[in-house]
Amino acid sequence: MSDLYDYGSFTMPGEAGYEELTLQLAKKWGSDVIRDCDGTKLSEQLLSAGMDVYSTICIIRDHNVFIHEHPEYQQQVFLESERVLATSSTVSIDLLSGYFSKQFAVNKNSTSYWQVYDRTSDTVVPRINWSYDAESDSVTIQGAMQWHHYSVNFLAFRIWEEINMYNHVTNSWEKEPLKQLDPRYPEVQEYLRSWLTTWCEEHEETDVVRFTSLFYNFVWIWGSDERNPFLFTDWASYDFTVSPLALDQFAREYGYRLTSEDFINQGYRNPNHIAWKQKMVDYLWFTNRFVCSFAKELVDIVHRYGKKAYVFYDDSWVGMEPQSEAFGTIGFDGIIKCVFSAFEARLCSSVPGKLTHELRLHPYLFPVGLGGAPTFKEGGDPALDAQKYWVQVRRALLRAPIDRIGLGGILHLVEGFPDFVDAIADIAKQFRMIKDLHAKSSVYKVDLKVGILTSWGKLRTWTCGGHFHEHPDLDLINILESLAGLPYEVEFLSFDEVTQKNLEKIDVLINAGFAGSSWSGGEHWKDDKIVTTLTEWVHAGGVFVGVNEPSAVQGYANNLRMAPVLGIDIDDGRRLCHGVWKVEQEAGSKLNLGIRSKTGVYLIDKETKVLQAKDNLAVVTQRAFGKGKGIYLSEYWYSSENTFMLRSILEQDTIHDSFYYTDNPMVDCAYFPEAKTLVLVNGGGERQGVRVQGANEVVTVNLEGFSMKVVNAYYKNQAIPYTCFA
Repeated sequence: MSDLYDYGSFTMPGEAGYEELTLQLAKKWGSDVIRDCDGTKLSEQLLSAGMDVYSTICIIRDHNVFIHEHPEYQQQVFLESERVLATSSTVSIDLLSGYFSKQFAVNKNSTSYWQVYDRTSDTVVPRINWSYDAESDSVTIQGAMQWHHYSVNFLAFRIWEEINMYNHVTNSWEKEPLKQLDPRYPEVQEYLRSWLTTWCEEHEETDVVRFTSLFYNFVWIWGSDERNPFLFTDWASYDFTVSPLALDQFAREYGYRLTSEDFINQGYRNPNHIAWKQKMVDYLWFTNRFVCSFAKELVDIVHRYGKKAYVFYDDSWVGMEPQSEAFGTIGFDGIIKCVFSAFEARLCSSVPGKLTHELRLHPYLFPVGLGGAPTFKEGGDPALDAQKYWVQVRRALLRAPIDRIGLGGILHLVEGFPDFVDAIADIAKQFRMIKDLHAKSSVYKVDLKVGILTSWGKLRTWTCGGHFHEHPDLDLINILESLAGLPYEVEFLSFDEVTQKNLEKIDVLINAGFAGSSWSGGEHWKDDKIVTTLTEWVHAGGVFVGVNEPSAVQGYANNLRMAPVLGIDIDDGRRLCHGVWKVEQEAGSKLNLGIRSKTGVYLIDKETKVLQAKDNLAVVTQRAFGKGKGIYLSEYWYSSENTFMLRSILEQDTIHDSFYYTDNPMVDCAYFPEAKTLVLVNGGGERQGVRVQGANEVVTVNLEGFSMKVVNAYYKNQAIPYTCFA
């Protein structure tokens, strides 16, 4: 690969005490930026090594002295106690039983915000019927109904910042546990302004202040039993933003008061996988406005000292909502996303504004990875991990530009893993080449615009559940992972945006998820206007793709409201005595997606074509509907093979001029017309042969495992002299 790609656009961690190692790796990896990390510092030698300096701050953490003086300003959360059976008219409930005792402490002065619930009848117990004992942190209920279950919703301080807690427990840190401040309080805001001003004055060497992240972490509630250590976690829940002050300010602004049960929600809480009630949507925007307004004040301080401000799009990101209008007012100069997968790279790239978009690659330089497996320790293979993560991310980088990549963690752990060092050097060169191609040219796209219909719309652009490994069974996260590397324009629509005008620019609309989920749509499907608008759009030529339980809602003639378009419905048992149409796969259909059948799926009439069947059930169907069609998939899992077949499904009878695709599912390609360059990438560790369909002819190429090849070409109606180099 050309020496032109040996340097730049790469951020590396440095470590005091390992100066020689740091500088050697900086040269090998072509680093132009050095950063500190959790648990490491940069020495004067490293600060003056000629690289720009990122300095990491977690603005709400590392203020233990102030917090010890003002414990009332710690962040809080509504918790629900364990549910206790009433065997008599008196019930006693230990509030923190079942929770990790080092994470929470009851807010003893917040009982006016608590609620006690009879969970059997789903009713609130009158305040006069229960009392709180601060010494034992227990609630006693009088006049309970025998054989009913009861629980208490209460406010608790979060007394150990969750990311710091995780690193202590997982990586055996022995430093002082860090607490976290809630900046909603004016006294905390004043303290943080002063603290950041002093910090900027004391760090003249810093070029970029890396906010990790802002104020409120994704919810992560730990339990006391190792058999169920994490009781609840969600990347986009707002549970950790609550406080008495927030509730009071919300009530003044909106004219109604939120209760503890709005957050507990019968124990389901409010993960972003369920369709939120309007109350919680109001609370999201209320929090977003505060987070972005105070973040702007902090970024303005950084800018006054001539430094840039970047923000990490993970950890304490909740409330900043990078797709929101308010986020653009903060004035960040860059955004950094930690990535395992292709859709996460697209998530970062999609953030609007004149920002530097940077990816932090995996594996993180820690002994143990996020999944709990060894990484930089005995039994780990970080070089293989890096390659496997990279080939997923690389698919997305061919479709959407990113400005920088980098690593994080404890640098000296790479000692003893020379294959990892070499792998990162090669990855950095590949990235620079891809970045250079995006600078020279647009990337070829198929003339097909795909819409994703969810309750969230663009607010959850290119995401639906944190990292892929956290919720790998969600249909939509698998679909997004496939689409992230395909040559389509993708737009994310909410149900409020289902209008003929908005649909005119969409060729294929996908609705995927389980019934009641925010991804499928839940209660939104009770709006007849949405159903009729989509039905009219399909009849006029649109393609509606439904996966799992699309358009599912109870109370209508069909369980799936788009059943007449899709040609299938899902029986919940009420059709036990009805006849069913025999499932017969279309002769000549070669579809063989790696997906399972779904119990209850049935054909609504004989017009629906079965493109793939399994267990005598339809798993992929197609139905002509006017000039358009409906397509149904029983589920979807990401794989190279499934992505290959998904593309054929989406383009079937829709695209007649599709070029630059391969005949091998393991190999992706992207064409850059202005640069007259074709890039091919091998997504697996084995050598692959591939035939690529160009505009006028086919070329055959061989690629080694995980490798990338660049092919010089000409676009359409011109000769195509292919010359390859690895």
